[in-house]
Amino acid sequence: MITVNADGKIMVRRCLVTLRPFRIFVLGIGFFTLCFLMTSLGGQFSAKRLGDSPFTIRTEVMGALESRGVLRRMSDMLEMLMKRMDILARLENSTDFHKGDEARFPLDRFQPAAGLMERIQAIAQNVSDIAIKVDQILRNSLLNGKVVEGRRDQCEVPRDPKYPDCAGKVEWMRARWTSDPCYAFFGVDGTECSFLIYLSEVEWFCPPLPWRNRTAALPSPPSLPRVQAAFQSDLARLLELIGTGKESLSFMKKRIRHLAQQWLRAARRLEQKLKGRQRDQKHILIHIGFLTEESGDVFSPRVLKGGPLGEMVQWADILAALFLLGHSLRVTVSLKELQSHLGVPPGRGNCPLTNPLPFDLIYTDYHGLQQMKQHMGLSFKKYRCRVRVIDTFGTEPAYNHEEYATLRGYRTNWGYWNLQPTQFMTMFPHTPDNSFMGFVSEELNKTERQFIKSNKVSSMAVVYGKEASIWKVQGKEKFLAILNKYMEIHGTVYYETQRPPEVPAFVKNHGLLPQHEFQQLLRKAKLFIGFGFPYEGPAPLEAIANGCVFLQARFNPPHSSLNHEFFRGKPTSREVSSQHPYAEDFIGKPHVWTVDYNNSEEFEAAIKTIVRTQVDPYLPYEYTCEGMLERIHAYIQHQDFCTTSSPLPPKAKSPAMQSPPSPLALSPNATHLVWSPSASRDPHAWPPVDSLQVWVSETRHACTETCRRRGLVCEPTFFRFLNKKEVFLQLSITCDSTEYEMNHLYPAVAENVHECYLQKEPLLFSCAGYNTKYRRLCPCRDYRKGQVALCRDCL
Repeated sequence: MITVNADGKIMVRRCLVTLRPFRIFVLGIGFFTLCFLMTSLGGQFSAKRLGDSPFTIRTEVMGALESRGVLRRMSDMLEMLMKRMDILARLENSTDFHKGDEARFPLDRFQPAAGLMERIQAIAQNVSDIAIKVDQILRNSLLNGKVVEGRRDQCEVPRDPKYPDCAGKVEWMRARWTSDPCYAFFGVDGTECSFLIYLSEVEWFCPPLPWRNRTAALPSPPSLPRVQAAFQSDLARLLELIGTGKESLSFMKKRIRHLAQQWLRAARRLEQKLKGRQRDQKHILIHIGFLTEESGDVFSPRVLKGGPLGEMVQWADILAALFLLGHSLRVTVSLKELQSHLGVPPGRGNCPLTNPLPFDLIYTDYHGLQQMKQHMGLSFKKYRCRVRVIDTFGTEPAYNHEEYATLRGYRTNWGYWNLQPTQFMTMFPHTPDNSFMGFVSEELNKTERQFIKSNKVSSMAVVYGKEASIWKVQGKEKFLAILNKYMEIHGTVYYETQRPPEVPAFVKNHGLLPQHEFQQLLRKAKLFIGFGFPYEGPAPLEAIANGCVFLQARFNPPHSSLNHEFFRGKPTSREVSSQHPYAEDFIGKPHVWTVDYNNSEEFEAAIKTIVRTQVDPYLPYEYTCEGMLERIHAYIQHQDFCTTSSPLPPKAKSPAMQSPPSPLALSPNATHLVWSPSASRDPHAWPPVDSLQVWVSETRHACTETCRRRGLVCEPTFFRFLNKKEVFLQLSITCDSTEYEMNHLYPAVAENVHECYLQKEPLLFSCAGYNTKYRRLCPCRDYRKGQVALCRDCL
């Protein structure tokens, strides 16, 4: 039996407990060393990353000097560990507990210690060698740094007439470069050279520095080959893109599901109509700004409480149309997602985007437009031509032009964006200066139409208004009492526990109904009556499509921003003569009756006639799924605000500056001008110039009214052909003088003094507006039946 020293037993146990964790510790030291070297030295050998520049070398060198000290300390620590292992080995040799094969702890349990010692020695030697190499690299870096430092100290602001703003921008950077972390993100460190590099390579206010290695800059990514858009037949992917988490999003998805079959049938019909025409697939970002938390999102909490749904109806239909047309979509309802998709650098939004904008088009609203401007820096100005703004009530050119709006008193909280007016897209075609986007209403098949005709209750009326506040209208008791003599009145006013006191006792209130139950109620009712608010919503069209007559109040005087709180601050001077001008002007009797509610005789006579009148369900083509698909397809294919050249001829303030001859000719009946048969035509012009007619307005009529009275629509893109002195002569208008000025009513003539005026600023070409002093030159065009947004040959 072999005896073992007690101290030896203790030492052996300690070694057994210590050696295995020690191996892990040594491996950890080695891994940490490798990671540290990759972090510290990676920049010396790898390609430049975003934000790297020669003027950051000082920071890197200082960090690397510290790295050299760390490497030396690591080497010393490993050597100390090796010495301690030597002590353990000597202690092991001084004991006899390992003698004999019968030993309780056989020797082969400790043989790995020798190999571990060799590994530690190798690691220590490698770290020592690396420290020497790092020292050599850092010495070279310091020498190079001195050269770059010298260049940095020698940077001067260039005096280049091609870059007149350079000096001012450098001065601003000296004082404010720390105001936004995005400047440091792009490499600005407070030196003159860093300012100039940023202002020449990230922004474009200064010329490039001659000593900069231009090949080191990141190359622009190659443009990908265009993919052809293909009509889609499955809306499930779109529902995934819309996301979850908000009642408003749930409402939009329910609407898309409900109309899915109508959308798919319409897409197939349009596909046949286009006959395989080539269409480029667009990358489109849809940012619904009013649903973001940063804008307050007042709509989502009210979806289930009778709140306004018009905007969400329109957005749901826009999403469905863009998706079915085969375009690649991204949908955001948060500021964080917007920043991520755009490539916004960290900071407060003063710097441009980190990469070229990856989207061909961006559909947003006024809230989203403001968010983009706050976070895109100079890139907003560069890419704003790709934006389409969904704008319910429209934005007139006088409010859109920042300088003009400020000088002439048209500035509001929502205008002054300096966009092309047709970039704003409205819910109804009330503003020809803007593009008509619209929405869709449900179409009925033959069976449904016949069922409605046979089941209508001629003595049943439904009131337009889901919120109790709408029922507070003054004088409602008087006209509702008249209506109650002939019809049973139904309401759909939201309430939680008690009946709203604003709703009279003789009204049968169903509470807030789901959409399909509301549709069933409309299919039974004969009359859908409005109280004057809300303005221009989708419900009247839904009622008319379900066979109802829509009765609304005439406003005298018309409501506008001058006399009504609701319109105050909106970027339009449009005068609204009724609750729903589109229904009044584009549909009319027998489907729409507009009367003076304050005139009891007129109101009662209208009710009696409506009860006796048989009407069929009616839906304008432009509010069908096919009509909306057709319209959006045409916009995407033909509207290009990024490459359009200025529509103005040279500003002919002197006889030497003459504009090209007019391409217009007098019509055969000599009442207006048309495109001359001998004039050249641009095959890519849209709308086609053959649809143009030039008419002279009366003094109290805007061009919108002038064209409408002739069965035409005003087309603002044609103003550039009218903005010539020769056009006045062709129309036999005498001009004692002709001036270019900024005025949204020009071109026009003041006939009493024979003064003619041409437009100086193309963004101010406007179909809207009139002045009793002027007769305006108005560009009109024809339009497709049921599709006022498109001319006859526009598709």
